[in-house]
Amino acid sequence: MDRIPVAGPWITDREVEYVADAARNGWYEHWSDYNDRFEATFAKSVGVRYAISLPSCTSALHLSMAALGVGPGDEVIVPDVTWIASAGPATYLGARPVFCDIDPLTWCLSAETVERCITPRTKAIVAVDLYGSLPDWGPLLALAAARGIPIIEDAAEAVGSEYRGRRAGAFGTTGVFSFHGTKTMSTGEGGMLVTDDEAVYMRCLQLRDQGRNPAERARLWNEEIGFKYRMSAVQAALGLAQAERLPELVEKKRQIFRWYQERLADVDGVTLNAEPEGVYNSYWMSTLVLDASRGLTKETLMSRLDAVGIDSRPFFYPLSALPAFATLPDTQVARELNHVSYAIAPYGINLPSALRLTEDDIDRVCRELKVILDAVPATAR
Repeated sequence: MDRIPVAGPWITDREVEYVADAARNGWYEHWSDYNDRFEATFAKSVGVRYAISLPSCTSALHLSMAALGVGPGDEVIVPDVTWIASAGPATYLGARPVFCDIDPLTWCLSAETVERCITPRTKAIVAVDLYGSLPDWGPLLALAAARGIPIIEDAAEAVGSEYRGRRAGAFGTTGVFSFHGTKTMSTGEGGMLVTDDEAVYMRCLQLRDQGRNPAERARLWNEEIGFKYRMSAVQAALGLAQAERLPELVEKKRQIFRWYQERLADVDGVTLNAEPEGVYNSYWMSTLVLDASRGLTKETLMSRLDAVGIDSRPFFYPLSALPAFATLPDTQVARELNHVSYAIAPYGINLPSALRLTEDDIDRVCRELKVILDAVPATAR
């Protein structure tokens, strides 16, 4: 029996046609045509003025922090539970990530958890839209505005999600997205930075192009040392086709989640992604968290699913638990204070959520999952 993949894209003839055209014609005076079209289409979809296509979401985070002046001695608040890319770019600039606990319902930052982490050195807040979920943006934005701290919205996993009718990526001073091959929208590798702030936009354009003034590119005159963060025309062509199909991509993700929701509704001790009132969740990954009383860690559950041909991914480990950040001075403090992060992370997995999955695939996943859970001795519950 074929393995069931955990993630992967949905590619149609439209993507193939656009990519082939870019490979044939995306040169000479047409070198930026697909990038320009992709950026304009994506900015309109998010509801912002500006978009910059980039090689990764990590580069978008790096540019965002650099444009906001993050530097040595500064602190950047990030959720403790997220992928390392949300925090790593702060260290590129000599700043220190501060690991903040997450909300038990949304798995995102909250105003309450962020307020506890703010110090006079706080330069920015990275709010991550985890697995397609969104924070309660109202109180979080109010807190940031009152303290004069910019928010970078890490919407890498939430393209198409909405909070009170407003698209993910539109809430921060910048919003950043990933188009990795596992994401809802894919360019293979790639990312996007969006903003309504013209000054930030112009600063990011210069930094991403080796420090050249965007108004004077042809002079090859570098005003400062910048970065090389560009997306190719072929990637942009693939991204444009995917952006034009975004509603159906998101609907397929939501359909996959509904299939899981229906089949696991009667299973005790299982929590799936939340969709609070006012939120439209794009469910990049359908995610399951087991009650600790079941006695099954995510590693054990993943191993048992793997044995029956089903791929899965672990709920992110707390960043403060990783060897990569072991030497930071506040790591041990985060381990002791971030109770929600450490309560959820050991028992969560991402269920298969690839865009090619069928209802029969989800039936098989849920059937095997129930067998695994039913085999747990009652004394372990």
